Amino acid sequence: MTTPLDSEVTEGSSTQRGEIRFVDTTFRDGSQSLWAMGIRHGMMEALGGDLDRAGFDVIEVPANPIFFKKMVRDLKEDPWETMRMLARTITRTPKACMGGAGGNLNGFGTPTPAVLNNMYSRRLAEIGVLNRAQLMANTGDQITRMLPTAVPFARELGLKVAIAVAYTISPRHTDEHFAETTRQCTAFRPDAIYLKDQGGLLTVDRLRTLLPAMLREAGDIPLELHSHCTTGLAPVVYLEALRLGVRTVHCGVPPLADGSAQPSVLDVARNARLMGFTPVVDEERVRSVSRRLAAFAAADGLPVGAPLRHDLNHYRHQIPGGVISNLRFQLAEIRMEHRLDEVLEECVQIRADLGYPIMITPYSQYVATQAAINVASGERYGVVIDELVRFARGTYG
Repeated sequence: MTTPLDSEVTEGSSTQRGEIRFVDTTFRDGSQSLWAMGIRHGMMEALGGDLDRAGFDVIEVPANPIFFKKMVRDLKEDPWETMRMLARTITRTPKACMGGAGGNLNGFGTPTPAVLNNMYSRRLAEIGVLNRAQLMANTGDQITRMLPTAVPFARELGLKVAIAVAYTISPRHTDEHFAETTRQCTAFRPDAIYLKDQGGLLTVDRLRTLLPAMLREAGDIPLELHSHCTTGLAPVVYLEALRLGVRTVHCGVPPLADGSAQPSVLDVARNARLMGFTPVVDEERVRSVSRRLAAFAAADGLPVGAPLRHDLNHYRHQIPGGVISNLRFQLAEIRMEHRLDEVLEECVQIRADLGYPIMITPYSQYVATQAAINVASGERYGVVIDELVRFARGTYG
């Protein structure tokens, strides 16, 4: 496997290739992937202003219903006050959340009536904490049933729209499948489409055939890349994506980068510059944010993102980066953290039993929850969660 720099660009190259822009994931996916959504109101309030002035194209905020549940249940904080604070603190940069204008108030459990979802999304927009809806195109029914209503509703709220094409590996998830999904998404004329590699499964070699196929279908709609460092490959995958034509990538600020989160914006910016690109980000300001985040992590005993060893087993269980930290946290709460490997192995079996659903919200949570119950009880499917019953009935996809 060659790298994007092989026989192409060396340090000090004068080749100029244009600007590279960044979507910041620190407060949302960084916290979800590394701190089990444990970032606090005060931390974001202290750092939000500098993130706002750092030159990001978009800043993700934790406005998802699952974050609201975490804030109330574990952090004992008022999520609506946190949303109002983020709206006051981040005023220059558009703010986004995954599932905006299409979220589920029950955290992807029993489907919530559309009127309640719409009230929730409308309130986020009214507060000023939501400027871009990041909608999912994971399954055929989301494209045919959800997007035709969610996209116009987001436009009604004055939001930009980015549609995520979620990546996975299975016999049916070919380059042609993802190209066709991209083509279907273009019919909604979103402001952006992004390849969402929630499991960190992409390799440089796969990207070289997959990305050109998606770029052809996207046409004049910008294509972004969102991946996780779970297998250790995302940083070099990002550089190859830049070489192939992507100009916006999703990154985090250390220590809420690397590990099971996104690549570090500082690392990607430095390497992109060596390839002849101009990173549009205030790196000194980002370094200041990084130092203060590291101090918060040290004070509260929170994990620090670091590069991970390449583990082929991840391609078997495919637990996403945004789920693994919560799985560890919840297993520790019931004193089962030492059985994580057993739970992951059971995830492999359950995914096969279910016909290989894509491992992304909500399916990854259902698989992991059922796996933990099977391991804890010692009996496979002795107790079956309601969501798997609904899945079997066709409620989800």
